[in-house]
Amino acid sequence: MSNPDKTTKPSRRAFLAGAGVAGAGLATGAFAQDSAITVQPWMQELGDGVDAAPYGMPSPYEKDVKRRTVEWLTADNASSINFTPLHNLDGIITPNGLCFERHHSGVARVDPAEHRLMIHGLVDKPLVFTMDDLKRFPRSNHVYFLECAANSGMEWRGSQLNGVQFTHGMIHNVMYTGIPLRLLLEQAGVKPSGKWILAEGADAAAMTRSIPMEKALDDCLVAFAMNGEALRAEQGYPLRLVVPGWEGNMWIKWLRRLEIGDEPWHHREETSKYTDLLADGTARRFTWEMDAKSVITSPSPQAPITHGPGRTVINGVAWSGRGTIPRVDVTVDGGMNWHEARMDGPSLDKSMHRFYFEFDWDGKPLLLQSRAHDSTGYVQPTKEALRKLRGLNSIYHNNGIQTWSVDADGRAENVEIS
Repeated sequence: MSNPDKTTKPSRRAFLAGAGVAGAGLATGAFAQDSAITVQPWMQELGDGVDAAPYGMPSPYEKDVKRRTVEWLTADNASSINFTPLHNLDGIITPNGLCFERHHSGVARVDPAEHRLMIHGLVDKPLVFTMDDLKRFPRSNHVYFLECAANSGMEWRGSQLNGVQFTHGMIHNVMYTGIPLRLLLEQAGVKPSGKWILAEGADAAAMTRSIPMEKALDDCLVAFAMNGEALRAEQGYPLRLVVPGWEGNMWIKWLRRLEIGDEPWHHREETSKYTDLLADGTARRFTWEMDAKSVITSPSPQAPITHGPGRTVINGVAWSGRGTIPRVDVTVDGGMNWHEARMDGPSLDKSMHRFYFEFDWDGKPLLLQSRAHDSTGYVQPTKEALRKLRGLNSIYHNNGIQTWSVDADGRAENVEIS
């Protein structure tokens, strides 16, 4: 005899499927024509079990969300760049696997058991730390942006690359876990004449940068984790220097040595490179801080408007190496009218800030721009204002206002307007 429950009580799946079909039959317009509201294959079969991906991966439908490079930028990808897909992200935290890379000799593959951090020079007691030693110090967690000084550098002479990933993607924003550098320096005992630190990496390029002692004692970290897990190899595993608000080249990866001295060393990366050459041939010296900057990430060339006229959300990010971003302005008409954007999410020192502006698009062409205000009162300038001050020789520290032109079909393009 059959079980009456199986024949008289519909299953939850059958009920939902029936309701979907009935609803579609009663609806009108686009809703009635949308076949996706019916039962789909994934609703009728078991999915993968809990161990199918021991280290979780994004959905395969998000396979296009990835770092990208521009092959013609450098002669060899061991000394090159790839870019964070800003147009695909929201909030303020960059996933570890999407943080842009900049290498001068490729990714160093460092065995943490054999890695050491040395502090020497003008100190009372030279020290060598193992990774185990370092993890016995008090640790701190902070969210900071890291921006390459050359971010947007290819735009100095005019619009070049058609995508926010390529114009502004040499940046990421993560939570770093590490040891305040001042605690390690206290252990070594810096002599009164010790005014500078030379940080050196363990990569084949032996990257070095001079850092003033005031900054080192203020907010620098020796970090071993980002976003809750160990640093990725391309981000300096097992140890990197964090220099909040200052250009990314100073955040030495694979950190192996800190030498204390009485003056800056003037190595390659602070003389022939990473200095801002002015129109008269002189260079701006020690331009470490990253000025306030913002960019609209959507709509943008890689994220066009696809829904047609109507309610539209402008999405973007802003940051400053000198503090927070209390305000961002947005214009849809190339600067004739500015509107205060809606800031949302955490407002943290030297971190990315997320802004939105919602409006009803009438389907006419747009000229989109954003303008950041930081907590010091500084306002993001136009590109033309920067060029008047610095000329066209530099590729560093371009924080000028970016313009996207959106046509009636919602397609966006990198342009400049006067």
